[in-house]
Amino acid sequence: MECRQILLCLALYVVCTLSKPTEKKDRVHHDPQLSDKVHNDGENFDYDHDAFLGAEDAKTFDQLTPEESKERLGMIVDKIDEDKDGYVTEDELKAWIKKAQKMYIYDNVDRQWNDFDVNNDGSISWDEYRNVTYGTYLDDPDPEDGFNYKQMMTRDERRFKLADKDGNLIATKEEFTAFLHPEEYDYMKDIVVLETMEDIDKNGDGFIDLEEYIGDMYSHEGDPQEPEWVKTEREQFVEFRDKNKDGKMDKEETKDWIMPSDYDHAEAEAKHLVYESDQDKDGKLTKEEVVNKYDLFVGSQATDFGEALVRHDEF
Repeated sequence: MECRQILLCLALYVVCTLSKPTEKKDRVHHDPQLSDKVHNDGENFDYDHDAFLGAEDAKTFDQLTPEESKERLGMIVDKIDEDKDGYVTEDELKAWIKKAQKMYIYDNVDRQWNDFDVNNDGSISWDEYRNVTYGTYLDDPDPEDGFNYKQMMTRDERRFKLADKDGNLIATKEEFTAFLHPEEYDYMKDIVVLETMEDIDKNGDGFIDLEEYIGDMYSHEGDPQEPEWVKTEREQFVEFRDKNKDGKMDKEETKDWIMPSDYDHAEAEAKHLVYESDQDKDGKLTKEEVVNKYDLFVGSQATDFGEALVRHDEF
């Protein structure tokens, strides 16, 4: 099965491959930019449209008439107002923006969903995932490729159980998304750190020392001369990564490295949208206030909105 082969290839790549001699492996997870456009409301609101809808869905609004844009925007406001109190708060708007920016992840999960939901019950059990992904590989005690599939499956099972919030070994779509993309979910970040440490910690002492840190990024392959970027990484480890100066990175230091506390673009955009639209200055938005400033939130001018509305319905 194509999906199974893709997943196994990805797993083997993460666990087993070494970098090319001059190729730097980047394990750091950064929040993506909300838009590749310049944020300059004095010229246009393109950045805000991308941030609010996601770049792809923003394009569908650009062809709608103003009347159509306002109508569709009003429907979206109802979805953003999670507690149904008639107001959109900064927190609700921030959550919506974050979801809009994760649309590519949801699309990826949707493409794989039917391959794993074997009984078509709208959820994916651990047994379904295990059988589809590993299947007959587990029946061969000595596979020709030499990989330890049972070890890989044990690691997957640990992550699946963590993603499965209610502990019934059956994943909803949101839980399965957290399983496939743990870096996107706060409650899964510890497992990302743990798996990273397990990949790099070759001597099994539970820490990452300088040589393990460099060895994960760079392989000498007989060349004693290190590229300049490797020397820089050695300095970074000593000066910044190893905060307590004990010569190695523990769990918290590793987390600070691979999941830095970046500037929160979604929060900043939510504050900006509320500030620009909040006519009565009560710190929250009514549907009327949002629609009155529709050109800030969405574009307009005339094409089928269909796909964007369906996709946002999935939120």
